[in-house]
Amino acid sequence: MTNVGSKAIKNFSLGMWQRLGIARAIMTRPELLILDEPTNGMDPVGIHELRDLFRSLSKEYGITLLISSHILQEIEHLADTIGVIHQGRLIEEVSIESVRGQHSEFIEMVTTSSEQAAAVLEDKLKFYNYKVLGNETIRVYDPDFSPVELSRALIRHDVGVTAPNKKTASLEEHFLRLIQGEIWRRRT
Repeated sequence: MTNVGSKAIKNFSLGMWQRLGIARAIMTRPELLILDEPTNGMDPVGIHELRDLFRSLSKEYGITLLISSHILQEIEHLADTIGVIHQGRLIEEVSIESVRGQHSEFIEMVTTSSEQAAAVLEDKLKFYNYKVLGNETIRVYDPDFSPVELSRALIRHDVGVTAPNKKTASLEEHFLRLIQGEIWRRRT
């Protein structure tokens, strides 16, 4: 916290209050630091600075950080292990690398009919690891499929394709799958 001068604490912004609270908490060099929504009220520069600080506290000082946050994108940047709590119960504790490895890459296709696209995947290509998202969108989970190959196969079977994109699943999508009890279409 620089350039504060003689500014009264009561006139601090929310981001400055957050910084002050974190500074007070780390002054004693605790073994465990528990933070609730630490980036709340921060601008992008402040968030970046806090990320660097948290990494430094963990690596250089051996402090374990337990961060509670609803901003999953931030957790994805910081955490090496995540725990998902739903209705007061821990429903999963897993490494972030494990989350990234689960169905992380997929092809999302906007088609003229996701129902027809699903039928082509199953009946013609004998492929079952996909998810239908509404009437037009389908996700295919296979790192070996290319968007071009998939588009060609669908078009050959009279399914129009307007937007094939290769994407990576986020921590937010993983979280939503857990919370909503979503079942992936997968047959062996």
